Amino acid sequence: MDRITAITNVRIFDGNSVIDAHTVVINGAQIRALGGETPAGATVIDAHGATLMPGLIDAHVHTDMDGLTDALVFGVTTELEMMGHWTREERQEISERDDIADLRSAGMGLTPPGGHPTEYIPVSDDPRMREFAYPFVLTPDDAARFVAAQVAGGADYIKIFIEDGTCIGIPGLPVPSDETLRAAVKEAHRYGKMAIAHATTAAGTQQAIAAGVDGLAHVFLDRPHTPELIAAVASSGAFVTPCLVVNSSALGNSAAELAADERVRSRLSSKWLDSLARSINTYPHGNLQDVFASVIALHEAGVDLLAGSDVSEPIPSLGGLAHGASLHHELQLLVSAGLKPVEALRAATSTPARRFGLTDRGRIVPGARADLLMVDGDPTKTISDTLSVRTVWRLGVQQKQIDGFKAKRENGIFRPGG
Repeated sequence: MDRITAITNVRIFDGNSVIDAHTVVINGAQIRALGGETPAGATVIDAHGATLMPGLIDAHVHTDMDGLTDALVFGVTTELEMMGHWTREERQEISERDDIADLRSAGMGLTPPGGHPTEYIPVSDDPRMREFAYPFVLTPDDAARFVAAQVAGGADYIKIFIEDGTCIGIPGLPVPSDETLRAAVKEAHRYGKMAIAHATTAAGTQQAIAAGVDGLAHVFLDRPHTPELIAAVASSGAFVTPCLVVNSSALGNSAAELAADERVRSRLSSKWLDSLARSINTYPHGNLQDVFASVIALHEAGVDLLAGSDVSEPIPSLGGLAHGASLHHELQLLVSAGLKPVEALRAATSTPARRFGLTDRGRIVPGARADLLMVDGDPTKTISDTLSVRTVWRLGVQQKQIDGFKAKRENGIFRPGG
């Protein structure tokens, strides 16, 4: 028999707005009902006025098992990876687990010879490493073959890099030709997959939109927006994942204040905390207020904004980011840019679920999967309350909360939900 849990006396943000009901009934891995009577025999959890929301979705990560573990600790129940090496079988196994975040992935990203992100990949003369050679794309035919290979490998969507290096401290990187971009997008659509572009400059953004991409994995930060560029993005129907946390880090702003917050410090290892307190600092002459203004202009033009962090590894050169924690930071920065707290919450719940076709999550409705986050306070009014994590559910399983989490984690004693 499926376990039945009733969460009572709770404020419910259903992924769109705060609703009148104050009870959520979970039956096994699914949400059974909102409001009404508590079923006989149910395990009752009195929330005492806390806020329940859908599990958060980070719409831009590069992850591993530790990343998926940390994400869930912070109530991020789904990570959308924008490049990685997961096999179809590994992703299927992850989807069935209740102790780590779920995962979707693009597989490898499309880039020309010498293009981003291969500047980070060490060159080796070892013949044993040849099998790991990056699958570079130079021509439209290459693009078609690349997309077919990613789809065959189980890619959930296609990632395309348009990065000339201006904003990452390595100017002059090659980018795909317009013809190659159009071929990649066309082939992705032929397979029923979205094409999502990495572009950090206004010129790259224009090139991506002209090619017909479905989404932008970053907002440009090299110059202020123009009405023409905002209109082009809006009319295309593409979504934008601003990744303000990585932009802020690139501009030289660390996340030291976030790392010092006890709600974060108690849940991350010292290695991640050290990395979080640093910054990437590859574009210090940029202006974060200009980036904020671009985000608000996109929002006011009706562009769907998705919350994403671009977090990957805990190393100094990628500082200012951490799995799970940085998505909460992203929500804070979206509000600092000018979004209302409820609008920022939608960007991490119902909007990414809708844009990525994840119809079973991102909303608290009967029949949806019970991936849930309960926090103290009211993040629909004070966005930083999302960090006051009380309880997380993944596939209806309540994750264990253990005092001294950080010490136990570093000693290999504890895994959430274990």
